[in-house]
Parts: sequence; structure tokens; C-alpha cells
Amino acid sequence: MHFSRRLVLAGGAAALAFSGMVARAQPRSGEYRNEIPGYGPLIDDPEGLLDLPDGFSYRVISQAGETMDDGLLVPGKADGMGCFPGEDGQVILVRNHEVRPRHLDLGPTGVGHRLRDQLPAEKVFDTYADGHPLGGGTTTLIYDLAQQRVVRQHLSLTGTLTNCAGGVTPWRTWLSCEENEDNAGSGVNRNHGWVFEVPADATGLVDPVPLTAMGRFEHEAACVDPETSHVYLTEDRDDSLFYRFIPTTPGRLADGGRLQALVIAGAPAADTRNWNGAVLWRMQDWLDVEWVDLDEVESPNNDLRQRGHAAGAALFARGEGLTWGDGELFFTCTSGGVQGFGQIMRMVPGRDGTPDRIQLFLESDDEAVFDYGDNLTVAPWGHLLVCEDRYSAERIHIRAIAPDGQVYTIARNAHPDNGEFAGVCVSPDGSTVFVNVLNPGYTLAITGPWRSWQSS
Repeated sequence: MHFSRRLVLAGGAAALAFSGMVARAQPRSGEYRNEIPGYGPLIDDPEGLLDLPDGFSYRVISQAGETMDDGLLVPGKADGMGCFPGEDGQVILVRNHEVRPRHLDLGPTGVGHRLRDQLPAEKVFDTYADGHPLGGGTTTLIYDLAQQRVVRQHLSLTGTLTNCAGGVTPWRTWLSCEENEDNAGSGVNRNHGWVFEVPADATGLVDPVPLTAMGRFEHEAACVDPETSHVYLTEDRDDSLFYRFIPTTPGRLADGGRLQALVIAGAPAADTRNWNGAVLWRMQDWLDVEWVDLDEVESPNNDLRQRGHAAGAALFARGEGLTWGDGELFFTCTSGGVQGFGQIMRMVPGRDGTPDRIQLFLESDDEAVFDYGDNLTVAPWGHLLVCEDRYSAERIHIRAIAPDGQVYTIARNAHPDNGEFAGVCVSPDGSTVFVNVLNPGYTLAITGPWRSWQSS
């Protein structure tokens, strides 16, 4: 296994070492249970970073505080990420950084904003009240699959806040979503809670244009129906809605459009969370879907979800990861379900006059099998890969889910910080799974016999 032994944070003299990275004779804390064999049991990593099944290996390909090719630093809090095909066996990764206002030294300009003069002011969306640039945004990495190395990495969006997840588009852009609703005057100079678009092929900083018609709320993730160009959006709130944006011009989101929220047909203001004895549905149940138009989507009072629910929109429990599959989409509800261990929803858009339909695809009743699923993707071999983000004494895992809903475990965080996994995505050829670890902030490339999973 290949890794760097130190993660240097924010370019300062202080560094976070991989302390305790020695061979362990006993399994790590945190039991897991596979419903099908998958790739077999996890093997303790003697370096104490990532436990994987036999035959798999990893590399740390980027880490917080490294100097990038543009002279700026890799920001901390690596989160959502998308993978695009590149040239000559390369892929392009566009990676979010969930840098919040309190993370003053985790942005691309380093401790004390010492590199701030390297950022052109017109490319910075917003600043703190003192004029220093906000640290959130995206970085772009060019990765060579054959050589298993980063060819180049650079800052591609800056001056935003809490860039959590997002989604790839069919027109080769990444939608970077702010999970934040800070108002101008609250330590920052502009309102936040927007979606920004970053072309995968951008070679430097993009113009930071907020897509205001897509609504202002605590955005989490996005995905696009390639047939209609409709954009679906999740919201990370206990009482969140599920949104659909219908662009005025397909493929040109900045032209505006119409924002809607999902309504369960025949059950206005339904509660899909199955909390507190109010069980709406069971696993594998399907319900028809309608949509309600939303107004005042720029939401100066941060109340879009309350107004949408009052108009009939359904409630979801922390809508987070969202991905497009084969004519359908999946999204996680991190804390949903009777036990609160999480749900996964599956939605099939209607075609030729048929209604949209939504299914409770998975609801966990065993945290050893599946717990607090967040970012997810559909792998080329047809399985869902899901990052967990429960912060507890137990270890955090990456799970895989077969098409029939059976769950198995493919990785375990062995680092002492036990930070959440995020941004899982797969190279188009299926050879490499990329994933971020939010704390202390690094990106992994995992290789192995991905198509060799076992169902029994």
C-alpha cells in the first residue's frame, strides 16, 4: 500500500502525523456485517490508514496543505467529488472543500491568508468582513490511471463557503453546492447557499457565478437527467425537501429556470422519514410523485423548505448524497428510518406521460450493516458505493449495495481521526475508486478486482 506519512495542514509549520500507524494484532473497534460476501473480510492495514479486502490497495494522491501547480495550497475538508474522462488514459477529478467560516486557516491561501495576493479579486466570490477570501471552493486534479499519479492539481473555484457535495452534468461541468445559509453582514459580505458551476476542463479559476434560480438553502448534492436536463437537488436538514430544477435552456443553467419540490401524490405534506411511529412506507414500496412550483427561491429569510412543505412538499431526513444511474436516481436520507440509521431513496422519472415514482429502496435496521449513508455513486458494474459519515467511537465504512439491495462492506477508516468518507466516484473504465477523507483531509485512489464480488 502506498501513502505519505504526514498530512501537512494549511501550509503551516505544524503537521498532523499518522500517529499510531503500526501493525495491529487485534481487529479495530467497530464491527461490520455483510449481507453477501462481496469481496470478503477487511484486512487491517498495518499502516493504520485504510482497511480493505484482500487484493485491494490504495494510494494517497492529494492531501491538505500540499502546494499545487498554481502555487496555492490544497484546502482542507475534502468532500464531494466528480470524475470525468480525460485524454490519454487520464481522468479529471473536481473536488469540493467544505471549509466553513470557522476554518480560518484551511483555505488555499494558508495560515494567516499568507498567499492571498495570489488570488485575483475578480475570481473570489466573497470575503470575510476583514477582506480576506473565504476558504471554500473546488480544486481540480488531472490523474493518470496507468501511472497512478497526479499530473496536475489547481484551484478552480474560490471564495465560497461549506462546499459540501454536488454532481456531474452531461455537459462536463461539476455543480458545487454550498451547504450554508449565512447572510451578508454575519461575518461575510454576500449571501450564501448557492450552487456554482465548474467546467471540468477549466485550467484555472472560474468566474464564481451563483446559480440563484436553483434556490438558496443548505444544498447538499445534485444530479442531472441527461434526457431532460432536469437537475435534482438534496438539502441537508432534518426537515429537508427534495427539489427539481427545470432549466429554461437545457445545458445552460445560468439562464434560469423553475424550481420545484417533490410531493407524494395523494398525500400532501407527507413525511417519508418513518420517525416516531409515523411509518409512511416500508422497504421496496413505491409511491407516485407530483411536483409543486416554489416562489421566492432566493429565500432571504432562509425559509424555502418551510414554505415548500406548507405547499404540500414531502419531508425527508437529511437528504445528502445523490447520483444518476441508468434512467433512475438514488439519494440518501442520512438519519431516516424507524431506527434512524439511514434510508436510500430511488426515483424513476416518468416518460411519455407516466408519472414519476419514488421507492424506499433501503432502510437500515442494523447499524453494523449500514449506518448514516451520505455521498454515493453508481459504479460501472451496477452497484451503489456509499460513504458513511457517523461520527462516533465506531469505525466509519464505505458500503456497497447490490441491485437487489444486499449490502456489503468494502473499506474501513483506520486513521485515528476516523473522519467521514466523502466524494466517492469511479473512473469510467472501472479500474479505480476515488474517495476523500474529510478529516484530516486527503484523497485516495483504490484499485483492485472490483468486478469480482460474490453474491453468495
